[in-house]
Amino acid sequence: MHKKDIRKIYKERRLNLTVPEKLRMDDLLLIQFQQLGIHIPVTILTYAGMEKFNEFDPALITDYCHFKNPQQVLCFPVMNAETHTLQPISIHADTAFEANALDIPEPVGGVPVFTNELDLVIVPLLAFDGKGNRVGYGKGYYDRLLAECRQDCVKVGFSYFEPVDVIDDVNEHDIKLDYVITPGAIFAF
Repeated sequence: MHKKDIRKIYKERRLNLTVPEKLRMDDLLLIQFQQLGIHIPVTILTYAGMEKFNEFDPALITDYCHFKNPQQVLCFPVMNAETHTLQPISIHADTAFEANALDIPEPVGGVPVFTNELDLVIVPLLAFDGKGNRVGYGKGYYDRLLAECRQDCVKVGFSYFEPVDVIDDVNEHDIKLDYVITPGAIFAF
């Protein structure tokens, strides 16, 4: 199946989740992450989950990471629509967020962080396959960012659903994830 078809199917599947289903799966995703067995890193890039798309909210994961490693530096991406790139920005407890042109919450202010400083990137996704390829929203922002990260930077996605059989149009610019966590399993690639 091609990415555009997968996007359509999985956007709809996610929107059809009920609140109780989503809350139960969120708890299971956190439990799976706690079983991952990685060292909780210092510098984490996450994203603001968008409620209107029924996206997974990675705050559950970053709160757990902060509990395990209080030295954590938490970063959120700021989009540059001209260059189709993301700039990680470190935040603090009082950082304000504003919606960008695509209605994605981004930090206002904060300190830019180089991509080679990132230890863990929580990558949004709609679907994934058994090889670690992901289907995102189709603009390539995260693939460009992940290509600049260190080799040892852990790239993890969270999905409410199991992997698709195959993504037919994977290309050389698509960056594979190291892990995808679902409510029932951890997929390592």
